[in-house]
Amino acid sequence: MNVTIIYGSDGGATKSVASRIAKKIQGKTVDIARASAADFEDCDLLILGAPTYGVGDLQCDWEANFGTLTAANLNGKKVALFGTGDQVTYPESFVDAMGTLYDQVVAQGGVVVGFTDTTGYEHSGSTAERDGRFVGLALDQDNQSSQTDKRITAWISQLA
Repeated sequence: MNVTIIYGSDGGATKSVASRIAKKIQGKTVDIARASAADFEDCDLLILGAPTYGVGDLQCDWEANFGTLTAANLNGKKVALFGTGDQVTYPESFVDAMGTLYDQVVAQGGVVVGFTDTTGYEHSGSTAERDGRFVGLALDQDNQSSQTDKRITAWISQLA
């Protein structure tokens, strides 16, 4: 399966997660700052990853290059999402950026896969939560990094 992982990262945590996912799934990583519409389109599985900043903001490279996503043809495309955030400092907007990406992908006809359970997280709100589940893989590298590998492995098994 041809997998492309497009991510944005300032501090390096989301880039590190993207690399870990790529290694486990034999995919390629592309920074959103350098991505083209073809990077979104020319794969069997597209994985998008974004950290959430402040009270629900997209990471600056995603913000600046959101048009690359909106220009891509995602109709019928299988898409998985992952988000990084801090559920302790920002419990009301935990991984909100993943919710923003989800809404855009669905609006463009993408088929989102890889929903995950919210059990084990200490948050009070998230736009990435729909019908009691996260729309993708939620990770807190600040407070629960010891669970990251286990969560990545379980999530990838759903995507195959």
